[in-house]
Amino acid sequence: MSNLRCWPCATAFRLFAKSQPFLKDLTQFILTDLGTHILDVCRFLFGEAGRVYCTTARVHTEIAGEDVATVVLEMNNGVTVVASMAYAENYLEDECFPQTRIFIEAGRGSLELKSGYKIHITTKDGTSEQVVVPNHYSWADPAYDVVHSSIVPCQANLLHALMGRGGAETTATDNVETLRLVDATYESTRSGQAVPIR
Repeated sequence: MSNLRCWPCATAFRLFAKSQPFLKDLTQFILTDLGTHILDVCRFLFGEAGRVYCTTARVHTEIAGEDVATVVLEMNNGVTVVASMAYAENYLEDECFPQTRIFIEAGRGSLELKSGYKIHITTKDGTSEQVVVPNHYSWADPAYDVVHSSIVPCQANLLHALMGRGGAETTATDNVETLRLVDATYESTRSGQAVPIR
């Protein structure tokens, strides 16, 4: 049995005030903007969810939607996933936006993706560390290297699929499943109940 905690680095970076001001007007904010990516990672790592429970809050009063969310997923394979998201911090010792941190614990050890792109694997034999630095592109803001290092190969893969050079790793069918999960988080927030995934 495994358990997963997945969260983006809590951030004082006000995305809605700096780089994407349109986000402040969304009535469905953090789960739509960030949750789509985080829940997609959860599905990639542990398969499909059978049930979801979600709570949200709005800390910043100048925005329309939620800027904090906690999602608990009961995966079909028995894994419990907790995904925490927040754009609500003001002062942080370890500001690492836009990185995501992940902690997975299982029967034979744990794996942790820490800030600074450090991967720690801990077993009965101790802890090993690997640092996986994202690619940098000359045209990109270095603060977003982690974002661009995933977008560039994703777009290349989609282009090759459109040109008939193999299948796409990301499909519309798969994206619909992630969006179904995001929709269920909002349904859970509205009802205050755990929601089965249909």
